[in-house]
Amino acid sequence: MIHKSDSSSSFPVTNMAALLYNVGRGFVIFGERSLLLRGHNNQRILVNSRRYVRALRRRPVAVVYYDGERERLIKSNEAADKMNQKLFTQKDKHREKVSERAGSQQWSGHVSECAEESPQMKDKLSGLRFEKAPAGDNRLAKVASVARSRAFRDKEGKVLLEGRRLICDALSAGAAPQMLFFSAVERLQELPLDKLQQAKLIKVRYEDMKTWSDLVTPQGVIAIFSKPDASRLVFPKDTRFQSVPLFLLCDNIRDAGNLGTILRCAAAAGCERVLLTKGCVDAWEPKVLRAAMGAHFRLPVFPNLDWDEISKHLPKDVVVHVADNSIKAPVPGQIEKGSLDDYSESDSDEESDDEPSLPCLKPQVYYESWAQRSTALVIGGETHGLSLEARRLAVETEGKRLFVPMAPGVESLNSAMAASILLFEGRRQLLQLLDKTRRRTRSKIVK
Repeated sequence: MIHKSDSSSSFPVTNMAALLYNVGRGFVIFGERSLLLRGHNNQRILVNSRRYVRALRRRPVAVVYYDGERERLIKSNEAADKMNQKLFTQKDKHREKVSERAGSQQWSGHVSECAEESPQMKDKLSGLRFEKAPAGDNRLAKVASVARSRAFRDKEGKVLLEGRRLICDALSAGAAPQMLFFSAVERLQELPLDKLQQAKLIKVRYEDMKTWSDLVTPQGVIAIFSKPDASRLVFPKDTRFQSVPLFLLCDNIRDAGNLGTILRCAAAAGCERVLLTKGCVDAWEPKVLRAAMGAHFRLPVFPNLDWDEISKHLPKDVVVHVADNSIKAPVPGQIEKGSLDDYSESDSDEESDDEPSLPCLKPQVYYESWAQRSTALVIGGETHGLSLEARRLAVETEGKRLFVPMAPGVESLNSAMAASILLFEGRRQLLQLLDKTRRRTRSKIVK
């Protein structure tokens, strides 16, 4: 058999069988390893298919039988050639795409995703472009690890926010995003895309997101923001309209979960602002952010303040009260008799014997009248309690020591629980005061 060499490396076996049938006036039977050929004189020839597999992939020009008879020249089937050429072209294109994908795995500093090429995808993402992090990219690992350090946050002025709701609240308040990691385009579409024009968007694997997320079930989106300034943020209008002249001062709150819960209660109670002393845990700690549930972007939070700076954030006519859980529960009936001055205080390891007493600060039950004008409430930490500066400020403004009476034998409430009770009671009293003022004004107008 004479063959003509061809550039095609794979000729369909079915086409070859059809050609042999035409020229040989016989039939071809294929086995796993052998080829059975029956010629014009009804003789059979067994050929090793493995040996002549290359021959089957080429176009025959002429066929010479064993007795010397030569078959005429065979013209190539043009229709079959076109079909084969089409198949080869598709295979070549597929190989090129595979090679391009393999080459894109090498980090070149900027890898563009299909959003740059697909008009439909660009329409869905409002024209945004994002990168696809290749294998071995450690940018998420780097920012997720260093952003949890308070020193890094203070030095670089960056904070890490995780979760769709928290990021949406930050964007709505006007916080500036710098970098955003997401695991799927669907997660990116859940965010306000018009506010992500200046951010660097990077698509990462969900497995990487789970590795560096603080959540048990990550939502698939983590963002790095410039550290927000409370004086420049824009807070929701409905929150501002429902706020009352109530201020919260956090004094030495060291537990991140407690501080986050306190901030959430302050936002729910309609506080005008929250002030944090330098002894408090960082307000931008990831655990504080999770417990606060977006409270950072619903009311002004001023962290890391000295006591000299705190007075600048308060009105001049403010009255400062302190929440003191060290007062023992009164005996039933004593509250009505007004013998609160006789209640004793429990000893505290944090207070020294020579610490000055505060005779002007009388204990008062939380549900009695204490919020009758601009009011500030100081919540102390469970470990260190109230500082001397907080008590002095309460004395200067003629404030009181508020406590929540409890059943005998029960330990004192933690800071977050005490804050929630006192803040909502203060809101109730202030709203009653505002309602009385409105009624008086209406009655004067009618007269």
